[in-house]
Amino acid sequence: MFISVIVSTYQSPEWLEKVLWGYMAQTHREFELLVADDGSSPETAQLLDRFGDSGFRLRHVWQPDRGFRKSRILNKAVRASRGGYLVFSDGDCIPRADFLAVHASLARKDRFLSGGCARLSRAASLAVGQADVAAQRVFSPSWVRARGGCDLKSAAKLVLPRSAAPLADRLTTTRPTWNGGNASSWRKDVLAANGFDERMGYGGEDREFGERLENAGVRGVQIRYRAACVHLDHDRGYKTLDAINQNKAIRQRTRSERRTWTPHGIDQRQPDSAGRERTPQQRGHR
Repeated sequence: MFISVIVSTYQSPEWLEKVLWGYMAQTHREFELLVADDGSSPETAQLLDRFGDSGFRLRHVWQPDRGFRKSRILNKAVRASRGGYLVFSDGDCIPRADFLAVHASLARKDRFLSGGCARLSRAASLAVGQADVAAQRVFSPSWVRARGGCDLKSAAKLVLPRSAAPLADRLTTTRPTWNGGNASSWRKDVLAANGFDERMGYGGEDREFGERLENAGVRGVQIRYRAACVHLDHDRGYKTLDAINQNKAIRQRTRSERRTWTPHGIDQRQPDSAGRERTPQQRGHR
């Protein structure tokens, strides 16, 4: 299976480099990686140039920095993707070597996969080196503990033996939701939902997309223990109360009206007064 991996980033080349080391170590090799860049400065482009011999196709999908517009850059990356199956993650999530293999093996019709991450402390995040990722030490509980530990709520994702992970995914009471750092779906299902709602800022914008998939009959499958990745700690200066409140209102309408599609996504054509569709250019949009 050929996979398009879409990894979002913004002004974090140090963290993104560690993430790219993780994709260099993947056992599943049939993939391209699109870096969905929400307006980073040239340091990120320079970093990606250095990964030209990474062993997989790497593409930089960029837009100007005009505030938090993650949904818009994800939609742009979806349009540019070539795989029939899409895996979404973030530029602060290092994937274990079997990460893509797990997503590929569990892909099913009318399903999306819902993963999670183990959240490293800031000290452990800074300690990660290329050799640690290549040797997979960064996924070792003892390595993590010795370098500052991780969030206790997510530690089980590292401690649990891989053989027990399928059972843990079946028994967990955590509901499968679309989690932007670790989720996947067939490309056709992403397009049928019209991608991500570009009105939404930080806070639940990924969950709203998953709710539209669920409304359309594309059900979530829990893989939080099987598809492992570690999250690097960072600040969130883009988090605002106004955006969170707006997102809550949009999500409420999605749930109450059982919406399966957004007019604010990949395809933003709208019907004119005669019932025909107008392109964004015809409506005076840039």
